[in-house]
Parts: sequence; structure tokens; C-alpha cells
Amino acid sequence: MKIYLVGGAVRDRLLGLPVKDRDYVVVGATPDDLLRLGYKPVGKDFPVFLHPQTHEEYALARTERKTGRGYHGFAFDADPSVTLEEDLRRRDLTINAIAQDDDGKLIDPFDGAANLRAGVLRHVASAFAEDPVRVLRVARFAARYAARGFRIADETLSLMRQMVQSGEVDHLVPERVWTETQKALTESTPSAFVRSLRDCGALAILFPEVDALYGVPQRADFHPEIDTGIHVEMVLDMAAHLAPGDALIGWCALTHDLGKALTPADVLPSHRGHEHAGVAPLRALAARLKVPAEYAALAELVCRLHLLAHTAFELRAGTILELFEKLDAFRKPERLPQFLLACAADKRGRLGMADSDYPQARYLADLFHAAIQPKAQPLLDAGLSGPELGAALREARLAAIAAAVKTGKKNPAV
Repeated sequence: MKIYLVGGAVRDRLLGLPVKDRDYVVVGATPDDLLRLGYKPVGKDFPVFLHPQTHEEYALARTERKTGRGYHGFAFDADPSVTLEEDLRRRDLTINAIAQDDDGKLIDPFDGAANLRAGVLRHVASAFAEDPVRVLRVARFAARYAARGFRIADETLSLMRQMVQSGEVDHLVPERVWTETQKALTESTPSAFVRSLRDCGALAILFPEVDALYGVPQRADFHPEIDTGIHVEMVLDMAAHLAPGDALIGWCALTHDLGKALTPADVLPSHRGHEHAGVAPLRALAARLKVPAEYAALAELVCRLHLLAHTAFELRAGTILELFEKLDAFRKPERLPQFLLACAADKRGRLGMADSDYPQARYLADLFHAAIQPKAQPLLDAGLSGPELGAALREARLAAIAAAVKTGKKNPAV
């Protein structure tokens, strides 16, 4: 029995990145061998075990054979005769098909280390085309390493296109699409995820609502980048900059302008009412991918209300109070900073505006701070209850917002 460190731990060490998770492959062993050593079985589809002390994952070396459509359509063979190279061959990218033995020696039969140095995402073997999830994974790795100058190898992108054209991608289940998307939204350059999917044709299959934004013009005075699809890419990357690793804000960034794809051609490049038109495609996309309720709810609020944030300095106190109420910010105060992050990403995710200020966020945060100062207890002490209590508290909040506006908080300190 021989044990090798494999996959992401080896890859990240070679890139000089912190190693978060360590996975191991075990060659020349049976499940009973590991059970006798105290390993705990956790794998459902194939033999994976947890180390009795470290609880790190150890998987028996295996091969796989395509038996049907989609990523479930595989049969696995974890016989002790399976070699390390055979196990590495079934992996997706060469940069993930590098192993390391106990002495630190690399076993790299597919030149993964060379591809790391060259910044190339290249598939290991033609069997790559058998698993549609790999289209999403390559796009996700593109999002992770785009800032390092990585690109998808031409032959890999060609294979991804073939997978789309053959209908293999159509068999992806919503849960897996969402899992990979959510991970991609935590990366430093999530625009590369969207762009990679578009380059191979998968975006039109999996995210038609987003794909439809490309080629849709916007007013150049508001959007120097013109193309709505390019704008969404810029907003995604700005969201990743303002809220690193926050997939919730990333999802709001991805979906905030879906309504612009529905703007009638005769009124372009104006998009009056796009914030309301975007709700229906957003709901359809969220339902199809089965996104968490929290994501669906906040994204819809950002879609409907982001223009109010942009025009905050022009709003009356009553409209500002309605904005806070629509966000349900008095019960869920975390909603407001999340909303404002997404709005700031939208405003700064435009050509030449990445370093611009977004004072609307400070202004609205100040007004909300004023709005939460009135408390219910004095009103209860005065004998109010039920609807009367609610109305009185709302009037107190409205007065507090109006006073805050009048005392000069339209221009908060930088």
C-alpha cells in the first residue's frame, strides 16, 4: 500500500498558495485494509475514508467508465491493481493531476507543473468530455486564476464546445450548477467564469437570462462600456473586490440588470423600467437553479431597488423610509449594508469608474442610523398598541430621517 498527496494541495503548494485541504490517494489497498487501520468510510459512490487522527480524506485509487448521460453516469473500479497514473488520468485538468509521495517527490505524468508555470488550464485526457460538470469546473478555475494570467487551452475550450453541442451539458442537474456557480462567485475574478461559459456556448444553455445581456447597448453617458454583458462582468469583479469571497453579493451583481435584455429595440439604449422588468427572469433563473432563499430574496431587492440607491440624494424622506421598509431592514439590519455593497459594485463596475466614490452608501447608512433611534417602548408606555403603535413608530422614524436630511447629512464626510 502506498499513499500520495494529490490534487489541490499539490497544485496550491506549487503556486505558493496556502494549502487548505489535503486529499490523498491510496494505491494497492482494499477497503478492508483501511478499515483495519481505523479509517472511517464516508464515500457513497466510491471508497473514500477519513484518517482516524487527522480526519483528512483518503480515497482508493480508481478508474471510471462512462455508462450514461450526465455526471451520475459512471461506473467506478477501485481494485488494488489500479495504478497511480490511472487514477490521475481520470482527473479533469493537468494542474489537478499531480501527486506527491512521502519524500516530496512529484509524480506528474501529464505535465501539470509545466502548465502551472505557463498559466494554462488543459484537460488531462479525452475522457474529460464524459463529465459535463467539468465545463463548470474549468470556468471556475478560470475565475480563480485569471488574475494570475491563466487561460484555457485552445484544445480544452474546443472540447468544451463539443460537449455543449453534443447536449452533454443539458444533463447537468440544477444543484450541481448552483454549487459550482456559488464557488465561482467567491473567486477573485468571477467574470472569467461567465466569460468562459460564454466562450464555449454553455452560458446560453445554463444562464440564458445572463447570456441575453451581451450585445444589448446602454447609454454611453452612464455606461461608457456600452455592452450590458460587459457591464455585468465588471460589476461581478467589483463585487469580488468590495466583498471578497461573498457569493451572496456576487449573485446580486450577476443578476441585477437582467431586465435590460427585455428592453424593446426601439427605445434602446435607454432602459427605463428595467429594474422591474428584471424581476421575472431573475425569479425564473433562481427557481431553475434552486438557489437558497436568502440569495433569491436579496437579489430581487437589488434588482428592483438599486436605482433608488443611486439617486439617494434626490429622494424625499418618505421614499427613503419606504426603501428601508422594502429591504425589511428594521427586522434584518444586515440587509442594508449587503444591498449597498451590491449597489456600489453596480456603480463602480463601469468603464473608468472603478476608483470612483459611492457616497450614497454612507448617506443611506447615516439615515438608517437615524431611523432606528426611535424606540417602541416610550410609545408603549404612552398606551399605544397594535396598528396605532406601528403607525406612531413609523411617523417617528420618518421624522428622524427628515431631520437627518435637514441637518446636512446629504454630504457625509469622506
